[in-house]
Amino acid sequence: MASSLKRELGLRDLTLFALTCVVSTRWIPLAAHAGPASVTLWLLSAVLFVVPLTVCVAAMVAKFPGAGGLYIWAREDFGPWHGFFSAWVYWMGIAFLFPTAAMLYARVGFSLLRPAHAHLGDDRVFLLAATLALVWLALGSNLVGLQIGKWAENVGALATAATATLLVATAWLVWSRRGSATVMDITPTWNWGTVNFWAAIAYATSGMEAPAMMAAEVKNPEATMRRAGWIASALAAALYTGATIAFLIVLRPEHISELNGYADVANSAGALLGVAWLSPLIAVLVLASGVGFIGGIGTATARLSFAAATDGLLPETFARVHPRWKTPHVSILALGAVATVLLVFYQAGDSLRAAYDELVSLMVITGFMPYLYIFASGWKARRRVSAISGTAVTVLAIACATVPPDAITNVWLFEGKLAAGTLLVAISAWLVYRSRRSASVEIAVA
Repeated sequence: MASSLKRELGLRDLTLFALTCVVSTRWIPLAAHAGPASVTLWLLSAVLFVVPLTVCVAAMVAKFPGAGGLYIWAREDFGPWHGFFSAWVYWMGIAFLFPTAAMLYARVGFSLLRPAHAHLGDDRVFLLAATLALVWLALGSNLVGLQIGKWAENVGALATAATATLLVATAWLVWSRRGSATVMDITPTWNWGTVNFWAAIAYATSGMEAPAMMAAEVKNPEATMRRAGWIASALAAALYTGATIAFLIVLRPEHISELNGYADVANSAGALLGVAWLSPLIAVLVLASGVGFIGGIGTATARLSFAAATDGLLPETFARVHPRWKTPHVSILALGAVATVLLVFYQAGDSLRAAYDELVSLMVITGFMPYLYIFASGWKARRRVSAISGTAVTVLAIACATVPPDAITNVWLFEGKLAAGTLLVAISAWLVYRSRRSASVEIAVA
């Protein structure tokens, strides 16, 4: 089935695809709010996690250059159950990611509008409509073929780079006029109330495995993935650290909102510099980067269900390739449908801030569990140093994600939700796997 997919991605496209999957502008206000120590955490994460992940992913693409990425790697190295479990948990992690990511991007877009319209971001109907439009624009552009869809990721990656560049240039102008608002002490300090944030930093630098899931649609996948991975890794470290420093030059950490940080910085810098167009320009760039991020991650993740269906572990409809567009259209539509249901459910619950606090740790835990398989496969591929470093960061990130942040008042409820959510994901994986394996055996016997 993978042979029916069309190879559309060259070095430029895959590099931009990787960049838009690794760098998400949503994390920059969060890092800046935590203070200058975030700069050190970005650099440590780049050296100890991003580089090892890039090394292991490149090795696995060379070893198994098919569609499905980590599903194929875990299946071949550890067996069918482990392949399915890694894919299922990763897929569920992205399902938790979509509601938080898409809504925050939409919220940023509203918050950077003029005062007469910015309040629409607090209206549930407008916010939900904008979020759904963003999700389906991102996924829909990839549904009709990578020849068209890749431009959503390309534009998204360029918009991400442009956002960071604009922030750095703005911060330089602000610094030249009045100096830095923040004393740049980049030494991390241990604090039980903020250790949860360490996991978020590591999670923010993940994503290099996503372009590898597209290996069946990449020209010369082994060489292209290796080169694209190194270029994107270097750019990701530079963009994250540069943009975070820019935020801190304009405002002190306590004045930067995790949800509306772009508006805080744009409004402050715009007023000082007399630049009225700064806020709407940043809004456009952030929204474009959001389309690229959701499109890239969503499109790559759809290849997991496609590969699992090819093996009979999901209904065969997920393995269908559109005769004209040459994309696994059912898998993409299924992910979009689940994202839509979760978005509606998510929006109908608590406030954006409360819901974010409840989901982010579960998102990190489920999102990181598959990396244990990636680095274990890297070990078997003789990338021992990278496997050890990546595994250590992964285990530390999962542990940090279980520590309640300061905003959590009911610790037992927080821990209970994490335990129940993680257990539910694991049980659902086993139930689906067992039912599909039983059905396959019955068909074979018949």
